Amino acid sequence: MNWTELPAWAALPAALLLIIGGLLTATGSLGLLRLPNFLMRMHGPSMGNTLGAGSVLIASMIISSVTAGHPVIHEILITVFIVTSAPVTAMLLMRAAIYRTRVNEERRRQQLPAEQSGQSTERSTAD
Repeated sequence: MNWTELPAWAALPAALLLIIGGLLTATGSLGLLRLPNFLMRMHGPSMGNTLGAGSVLIASMIISSVTAGHPVIHEILITVFIVTSAPVTAMLLMRAAIYRTRVNEERRRQQLPAEQSGQSTERSTAD
């Protein structure tokens, strides 16, 4: 079976899934660009791109199954790996960002009293 001989009952759902997948992926990527800080930026790609990739893989399963003449389920493994690894990776990156923020805040707190005591000694020596 050629790609040009694809039946409409398979082509329409695959086309819709590809459009939905593209829109979800584009939305996730725009979230990465537009949101103000790292923790907010991680939200868009981790959700949008995962769902977008899942939609594209389901469309691929439909088209591959129709052209091969039997169920093709290789994409299910890819989907499982993406769905499990993308949120875990996003969560680890967010935890690292939270840890980094806490360490930086702790350093600022430690430097602040030292700077204030340095300013008070400078004032006393200037008088």
